[in-house]
Amino acid sequence: MESAFANFLIILVFAIGYFAIIFEYNIKVNKTASALLMAVLTWMFVFLIRGHDMAQDVDLLGEHLNGVSQIIFFLLGAMTLVELIDRHRGFKVITDMIHTSSKKKMLWLLGFITFFLSAILDNLTTTIVMVSLIRKLVPEREDRITLGAMVVIAANAGGAWTPIGDVTTTMLWINGNISTLAVMKSLFLPSVLSLVIALLLLGRSLKGRYPQLVQKAKEEAPEPGGRLIFYCGIGSLVFVPIIKAATGLPPFMGILIALGFLWLLTDLMHHPYEGRQHLRVPQILTHIDTSGVLFFLGILLCIGALESVGLLADLAHLLDVYVHNLPLIATIIGLISAVIDNVPLVAATMGMYDLQTYPMDSSIWQLIAYCAGTGGSILIIGSAAGVALMGLEKIDFLWYFKKISWVALISYLSGVVVYLAQSQFF
Repeated sequence: MESAFANFLIILVFAIGYFAIIFEYNIKVNKTASALLMAVLTWMFVFLIRGHDMAQDVDLLGEHLNGVSQIIFFLLGAMTLVELIDRHRGFKVITDMIHTSSKKKMLWLLGFITFFLSAILDNLTTTIVMVSLIRKLVPEREDRITLGAMVVIAANAGGAWTPIGDVTTTMLWINGNISTLAVMKSLFLPSVLSLVIALLLLGRSLKGRYPQLVQKAKEEAPEPGGRLIFYCGIGSLVFVPIIKAATGLPPFMGILIALGFLWLLTDLMHHPYEGRQHLRVPQILTHIDTSGVLFFLGILLCIGALESVGLLADLAHLLDVYVHNLPLIATIIGLISAVIDNVPLVAATMGMYDLQTYPMDSSIWQLIAYCAGTGGSILIIGSAAGVALMGLEKIDFLWYFKKISWVALISYLSGVVVYLAQSQFF
């Protein structure tokens, strides 16, 4: 098959699948089915393009599946840990500390908790934790999904300014493009101000109070060992980046260690009691959103197919040829990351600019870290946090686009402006 024609077919399949995901509720086809079909068909055309060596093609797919499966296992582990804490009603520890029923104060409080938590954890884990917490606080769906969208923006902003908060920042850090203190110092102000802008804009539509919703969450009866499981669970999640830094093990191994520890602990706690089977991990696993995980798998495999035939690298080089301006290129990369996964985009950018020309902590690397980390908030499928929220709360793509995308875009561009002004004057 001619490679140009095959590339056209890959782009066509991606476009059709993408629109099928967007209009899921109109065409009555679950987004997971569209994502899986899109992934398999794009890879089929990749094989037809390369077709001369089947073993090499399988190895190529295996390389991409290796990276994707690490994210999937991480997602499964994190979702199980959060569900385990939730089943033990461990989040009552946090809800008991929240003394406001004001909708605006709740928005700001949860926004900053998410922001700083995602700087320590990754933005995916933070989103899962915070969405579970919001479910305990705010049962009404309309208010809950607005807070959930805020969590996506806050998690992506919070993950951008530390080396361990977002996978793309971690990539740049490991490759020697940025250093820990320099990126934290340079990106903290743009990240926090982008969050503040988003909170101000989202807060305009939130008026009044939650008269009894928070109180209802506080009145829940705790399950046996709820506080212990909460502290051990959150401690285990925080420990994941520490394990990575200390041992070099990838993050999914850290989350599996955490899950194994909590599994052992809950088995020892609950096995003598017949009425506590719902608090043990085998029962918890039956409630994990498998459809959401498979959706994630399909999206990531499809992006891998686009990367493997060089379409993403071609896109990056076109930007370099026709745009020239480095801050503008970084800003456009952030906008593109709302549609295409930011990992291959950043990987392609790292290949475009060498460390000899742009050494460690050059402004181009710092701006790419910010833009790639926060630009994904503009569309709900543009980041791991957004995809997780879409799966957990069954949020419609078009609802997010109409209600949230413009907020995320303004907050994203505000951070870019702040970074450029900061670089100019300081």
